[in-house]
Amino acid sequence: MTAERAQWAAAAGTRFYLGTHMANWLGTSKIPLFISRNRLKGRHTFPRAIAPWALDSGGFTELQRHGRWTLSPEDYVTEVRRYANAIGRLEWAAPQDWMCEEVVIRGGVLNGMRFHGTREARGLEPGDPEQDLTTAVRIHQRYTVDNYLTLTRLAPGIRFIPVLQGNQLEDYKHCAQLYADAGVDLAAAPVVGLGSVCRRQATAEIEEIVRHFAAQGLRLHGFGVKTKGLGAYADQLTSADSMAWSMDARRSAPLPGHTHKNCANCPDWAIRWHRRIVRQHLTPAA
Repeated sequence: MTAERAQWAAAAGTRFYLGTHMANWLGTSKIPLFISRNRLKGRHTFPRAIAPWALDSGGFTELQRHGRWTLSPEDYVTEVRRYANAIGRLEWAAPQDWMCEEVVIRGGVLNGMRFHGTREARGLEPGDPEQDLTTAVRIHQRYTVDNYLTLTRLAPGIRFIPVLQGNQLEDYKHCAQLYADAGVDLAAAPVVGLGSVCRRQATAEIEEIVRHFAAQGLRLHGFGVKTKGLGAYADQLTSADSMAWSMDARRSAPLPGHTHKNCANCPDWAIRWHRRIVRQHLTPAA
């Protein structure tokens, strides 16, 4: 076991990152935060973090809007290095991975969101027939693994995590094999992201995928996990993140004594929600 992995293994339970769009909370929050690059990229100054945090690459938004990554790996490394140095206490950063949900691949509208689709990024010309879903997923998986290899080569001093992408269990197994073929030992990684699950995370299928890879010794991070998912398989995760608190707050009356319309941007609500979820579903990491 590497020293880095041993450090993570020494912590009992699941680390639960509070997802937030409020980057200034990094300077005030004593609980771990999960911040999207989209909330940092336009800033000129940054708060100094007083607790560990992790960086979301913003990949879902990139693929949803553009059908590809508009930022090169070199530029992404430059950004992440800037955030790590200016903010401090960055535990890890997600790579520029490629989600594998069918709507991301095919394009279209889902829940009022329009998706560009990734035809061009997959090498298809106008008029070319669409690829079958498995073929398209394999391309996204290859792009994901290749990007992780590129980022770790460009910036070995930054902890970019490998991410497994897929749809069904066999897809995720294929992605894991791509990492193995490239010489990446996922079982030795401090944490491995599990992608393309946040919109179907409470299903038995996702629980099967989580339990399969946890049994292989992988220390998994669940992206965007909601409470039903935590209730089903939190014991199999090393870490998870969620910003479901904001929607809860938007639909509820503000806390007593709060004068804003709702608490969707309120640290008091977020911290109370985080504590409740940890108390109900998780054993806090040491």
